[in-house]
Amino acid sequence: MPTETGDRFVSGFVSILGRPNAGKSTLLNALVGAKVAIVSKRPQTTRTSIQGVLNAPGCQIVFLDTPGVHEAPKLIHRRMMETVRAAVPDRDLLLWIADATMPFTEEDIKAFSILKGVSPPRILLLNKIDVLHEKSALLPLIEKYNQAESFAETIPISAATGNGLDELKAAIIRRLPEGPQYFPPEHLTDQPERFLAAELIREKILERTQQEVPHAVAVVVDQWEERPRLVRIAATVYVEREGQKRIVIGAKGAMLKQTGAEARQEIEGILGRRVYLELFVKVRPDWRESSEFLNEIDWRCMAGGEAR
Repeated sequence: MPTETGDRFVSGFVSILGRPNAGKSTLLNALVGAKVAIVSKRPQTTRTSIQGVLNAPGCQIVFLDTPGVHEAPKLIHRRMMETVRAAVPDRDLLLWIADATMPFTEEDIKAFSILKGVSPPRILLLNKIDVLHEKSALLPLIEKYNQAESFAETIPISAATGNGLDELKAAIIRRLPEGPQYFPPEHLTDQPERFLAAELIREKILERTQQEVPHAVAVVVDQWEERPRLVRIAATVYVEREGQKRIVIGAKGAMLKQTGAEARQEIEGILGRRVYLELFVKVRPDWRESSEFLNEIDWRCMAGGEAR
């Protein structure tokens, strides 16, 4: 990847914004070259900001993935939108990612309101061009987005296949200021391993459940015991109703067993050690409206604040 920085070292903070299911988390993972954010087809999968750092010759880019811009009927949604708003100002660049397979609507115009009154330049990314059936529809779509909001540049991409990402990285680097290396080269994300493990468990549940269950699922790691060759993890899956609990557990516990096996395999790949994973399922009615519980599942609240 060309840096176009010469002998300079450039660095900066770049937020990834957009409506739900546009591909923000897939893009973050592709840009940093590792899985730091869970991914599913369910809207509102990302519930808090996720940092990912790209280190390349002559530059360091600190990306921040955010929840999708959406209506906020419950406390959890209002918390999510607070996270999005906090990620907009004081950034060096904003990436607005949109699904190129979907038409431009009034909802997109409403979502742009979060950009009003902020100064960072922004790049429009039209994602999922690998599954766009009518390529001729791309130019009119670009025109509609640029008529509704001011973008410094528009880049069609596929976060899933990597198409257009080299062009995107070069465009970002051109716009970054000279700056320090904010993190050591080995730094990839600010997420604690406990939080990432909980998110991977939730991801596996999202892949296997339908309707209202994905939105009503939260995971809390209750125990984390590190041994030389083994990490013992006990986690609780919270749902809001008994019917949801039965779905997550499955017939004779088959669903929960498969969820645990898949999550354990991914966690082992990240930790580089064997993992013994125990999962429990509990009902906690209306947890999405509980400030106390939302603080419990958001590690940033436990850590005492939001990272830049």
